[in-house]
Amino acid sequence: MNLMSPATLGQLVVSTLRAPRPTFRVLLEMGLPRDVLWQALTLVAVLSLILSVAVNAVFVVQVTGSEQVPPEEIITLSPLMVGLIQFAVLVVSVFLIDWVGKKFKGTGSFNGAILAVTWLQVMMVGVQLVQMLLLLALPVLGSALTLLGMVLFFWLLTNFIAELHGFTSLGRVFGMILFVMVGVALGLSFLLTLVGITVPR
Repeated sequence: MNLMSPATLGQLVVSTLRAPRPTFRVLLEMGLPRDVLWQALTLVAVLSLILSVAVNAVFVVQVTGSEQVPPEEIITLSPLMVGLIQFAVLVVSVFLIDWVGKKFKGTGSFNGAILAVTWLQVMMVGVQLVQMLLLLALPVLGSALTLLGMVLFFWLLTNFIAELHGFTSLGRVFGMILFVMVGVALGLSFLLTLVGITVPR
């Protein structure tokens, strides 16, 4: 199976939406080397960054153009900073999926964790692309897709982790994801407070 083929990628994307666990199992059984997985994660992170910048640019133009918000009140980060933050989040996610899963007696591998994050990001890049097109054509639907994208994100992540580590209960996996996310958020908040960084209100 040639993953770089547009036709193959399209089939896998559709298959993932229909049956996420079996499709992810097929990807796992391909046994891709770790260096290839890291390269794929880096590539998809770059694509996600490009689309994020594009979607943000469209959003800023629409908001400022409609005079809902003055341009000077739109706060944006540099693309480099956004890219570094996104990639750091992806890498941390890989280690968390591997470590936390094994703490709960999961049977997944580290390579599988990289694959889970990479393929999830591929799916989210597709959502970003559709969102950008909708923002240009139908802005109202573009906003609604953001919510749908969040639901899809958690649904796919839950299924990927369950398949990777051999868990049977999707509800417990989802609860574990929320628990870890809250823990990480609280930990980051505590560290930022220690170094004197506060979130502006």
